Amino acid sequence: MTPTLLGRWQTRLLLLATVGILVSLPFAMGLIGSGANSVYFWILGYIAIFGLGWDVVYNYLQKFRWDRDWPAIYQLLAGIWELLFVFCGIKVFGFFPIPLPKEELSPTDFLLHYSIVWLAVFITSQSLMRIVFLRWRFRGGEWL
Repeated sequence: MTPTLLGRWQTRLLLLATVGILVSLPFAMGLIGSGANSVYFWILGYIAIFGLGWDVVYNYLQKFRWDRDWPAIYQLLAGIWELLFVFCGIKVFGFFPIPLPKEELSPTDFLLHYSIVWLAVFITSQSLMRIVFLRWRFRGGEWL
């Protein structure tokens, strides 16, 4: 079944609040990247907040497809678009505040963090969500 807008929102928030935080912990503790910092949780928050807005757009665009489905390649393209949007908002234009000067956030660390979070969330949504929430996909992605 095609996810509803509410289903997209619920799934995005659930996965970022669980998988996203678990993946961000090693970055925040300094085990991965260039030092311990809470900036990775800020990035995760921006991904969640702005992703809710993007989901409205994705839901609208999906209605133009004949099967109303959103193939995995479109999810990859959406992830790349969100990466560019959040990166430019933090690093280039600086209109998303973070707890350190934007010059100190390495583009490599940002890209590594975003990529690992995106991949973990994508894999979880395509596998574990279907196992743990058996009726998740039959309810339009809504799990509540």
